[in-house]
Amino acid sequence: MADEFKLIMISAMYENGGNTTHRMLDGHPELFAYPYESQLGTSLVSDYLSSYVPFKYRWPEFSMSGNAASDYEAFFDEEMKVMLRTPDRSKFRHAELNIKEADRKQKFINFLNGKPRTRANIVEAFFRSTFDAWTNCKRSGKEKAYLGYSPVMCLDSEKIMADFPNGHIIHVVRNPYSGFADTSKRPFPLSLERYTWTWNYCQMLALTYAERFPKNFHIVRFEDLVADPKATMTKLCGQLGLSWSETCLYPSWNGTELKEVYPWGTIRIPTPEANLATSNLLTDAQKAEIKSLSIVLQRQLGYENFWTGSSTVKRAA
Repeated sequence: MADEFKLIMISAMYENGGNTTHRMLDGHPELFAYPYESQLGTSLVSDYLSSYVPFKYRWPEFSMSGNAASDYEAFFDEEMKVMLRTPDRSKFRHAELNIKEADRKQKFINFLNGKPRTRANIVEAFFRSTFDAWTNCKRSGKEKAYLGYSPVMCLDSEKIMADFPNGHIIHVVRNPYSGFADTSKRPFPLSLERYTWTWNYCQMLALTYAERFPKNFHIVRFEDLVADPKATMTKLCGQLGLSWSETCLYPSWNGTELKEVYPWGTIRIPTPEANLATSNLLTDAQKAEIKSLSIVLQRQLGYENFWTGSSTVKRAA
């Protein structure tokens, strides 16, 4: 039907290019692109992965006895809520976003009124209410799908596919050397060992789900995206059932081209040269340890020759 809800979620290990891919799809005329990370997780998420990644990056869980108002508050949704509630403290305060939170919350509640209390309906309300309340969102009139992004979302691919069987998951992977070098710039970075093992697990799951859901789960290498954005994004649009758009050749926010992706992500300039330069911020000892811990998954993803023991990281084939 014309108003069928179609969801596309981007997943990526930390500093692997998820924000860059999100921003490059932002201006596509057939997408409602969420303005920031759509951190859908709730504090009720509790399973064997709870100590692995923060709950804010997980697929949400809700109380059976809850109501729409409490469901709205349960979504972590940090980047959006900071912008709406304390805009002067938001790292996105320079980008004009016209949403009244009271209006968004009321539209969320109204959408769920009379509908079955299912996770799929609650997630749909999250996205629909955002765009129904976003008054300065640039629209084409051709939108047919909603796009969200949350790091390491691949961990919950089974749940996403169960809720939205016709949806899509895009998983972005980047060589672990550049990824760790970028995450090391954060005030509280993961250790090299923790980062690399998390990178391994994400990529193992991504490869598994790409086989399990071949029509719905798509792996994109960041290196391919920055080396040949036209070919990579053309292929991805085809997989997602979207027409080609020249807007996919550059990052944007609300349709306006960005000169750099930051502060939407740690990656500022998405180019092969910047990617390599970031890799080379690491010492040879750090590179060797990362390779030792991740070589099995690197082989599966074409990174086995990215670093061969010299002091300079080489471009992936």
